[in-house]
Amino acid sequence: MASKPGERRLQILHTLAEMLETPKGEKITTAALAGRLDCSEAALYRHFASKAQMFEGLIEFIEHSLFGVINQITAQEENGFRQLELILGLLLSFAQKNRGMTRVLIGDALVNENERLQTRINTLLDKIEAALKQALRIAATQEQFRPDADVSALANLLRCYTVGRWEQYARSAFTREPAAQWPQQWPMLYYACLSQMARTN
Repeated sequence: MASKPGERRLQILHTLAEMLETPKGEKITTAALAGRLDCSEAALYRHFASKAQMFEGLIEFIEHSLFGVINQITAQEENGFRQLELILGLLLSFAQKNRGMTRVLIGDALVNENERLQTRINTLLDKIEAALKQALRIAATQEQFRPDADVSALANLLRCYTVGRWEQYARSAFTREPAAQWPQQWPMLYYACLSQMARTN
């Protein structure tokens, strides 16, 4: 029975993500990927022009998955700090559930691949930072910060926290789960943000 349009393409991306779940495992080549799928390399190239395009497909999946939920959060939640908490929790739980894609997010899986892939990830991380900054700006309009609070610095701090948790997860062979200490760490981050609150004399 013939596959539905796009079904085989998704199967290829799913298999590639599975192969990335072993940090020190086999080298990801189109030959190895074709072997996993029990097809020829030529069959892969009917769906993707190159291995770089396969990785681009994974990055697009990550972006659509994350921002689909981020957009829901910002549409449904009015409180800026609550938006921030939900977005950060999403970023950590997504990585925890998608090991192979975590290696793409931190660039580990992109070593020796086309340099445009790292550029795509950098752009994605910048968009995440912008979403964090927007949540902080909303908190500022709700008078939770001083007028001169540096929301850009705070957004970058939270981005670095997130990427650091992803890095630790991947470097520990996926044993140090990024969301494991989230209930304890969010209050710490929250109070770091509150240090920028409006002060009364």
